[in-house]
Amino acid sequence: MKITMIVGARPQFVKASVLYKAMREKYDITLVHTGQHYDDNMSKIFFEELNLPAPDINLNIGSGGHGEQTGAMLTGIEKILLKSKPDAVMILGDTNSTLAGALAASKLLIPIAHVEAGLRNFDKQMPEEQNRICTDHLSDMLFCPTQTAVDWLAQESITRHVFNVGDVMYDVVLQFSALSEKKYLTGSLFSGTGLICTLSKISSLVKCGESIFHCPSKVSIQPVVSLSVTHGTPNK
Repeated sequence: MKITMIVGARPQFVKASVLYKAMREKYDITLVHTGQHYDDNMSKIFFEELNLPAPDINLNIGSGGHGEQTGAMLTGIEKILLKSKPDAVMILGDTNSTLAGALAASKLLIPIAHVEAGLRNFDKQMPEEQNRICTDHLSDMLFCPTQTAVDWLAQESITRHVFNVGDVMYDVVLQFSALSEKKYLTGSLFSGTGLICTLSKISSLVKCGESIFHCPSKVSIQPVVSLSVTHGTPNK
């Protein structure tokens, strides 16, 4: 069975690192990188440190407005699918790469498998939420991380071929926690129990204000050293 797995952004590289390895012995996997994230610290480093093979195809789309970027991805992915004729397309998460892959496969009547389906934050102003909703309604197989995600899909009348498979990010933690601790935490400011808080969504950085920075102090782990890591537009 031929499966085209489409990635393009940092969270997808992380998910693909465990999915690709689990699937490659049973399926013929073609890994397509849209180039949504392209610099070394947002792309190359993940392939190297998570032992993810270099993509078979890189579209090198790069930055751009949502329409420009998604449209370029759609055009590029469609050409790949027309040539390779896979049995299914696997898309991950909720980025523009996810939506472009879903649209391209849907137009060509190629079955779509969406990993991390059913997640919602009910903020339709958020690009990722728009991508999630559209992608789920186009997908043929929906792999949800939680029962809550399954229930949210049911509220949108999506009930066929929906599976609660657990959170793939938990598998990532199991596989790479030792590497992370050895490479980044040993001898660092984390001398004891620590908490890393990553903030990347504009809605987290802007709408929630300063309150989000007080959340780590509410957890029951003691002692806690909190490190908040941001990327994107933290200056806003």
